[in-house]
Amino acid sequence: MSADLFWFDDEKWTKVAPHLPANQRGPERKVDRRILSGIMHVQKAGCRWKDCPSEYGPHKTIYNRLARWSARGIWQNIFIAAAASSGAPKQAAPDPPSKWWTPLISS
Repeated sequence: MSADLFWFDDEKWTKVAPHLPANQRGPERKVDRRILSGIMHVQKAGCRWKDCPSEYGPHKTIYNRLARWSARGIWQNIFIAAAASSGAPKQAAPDPPSKWWTPLISS
């Protein structure tokens, strides 16, 4: 595993996991931590979805998870939870032109 990859550590994951959707139709999601780490890696590295390292899983799955959960408003709570240890942002909002989610930290 490359040191350049982003992975949720146990502390962050325990804050993020309660905000994930539960009791959804379809097959059980077994790789949330890996897929969400892949989404965060793409956000951090600025690479194309297609170039997301295979350690995170299929790039289409990673992108689709972001797109579906963005449409449902789930990402705002996930980013707030992930940022909680460094001081929770007062608001998290999408960047409308690219639909990328960016936490906004208010002072």
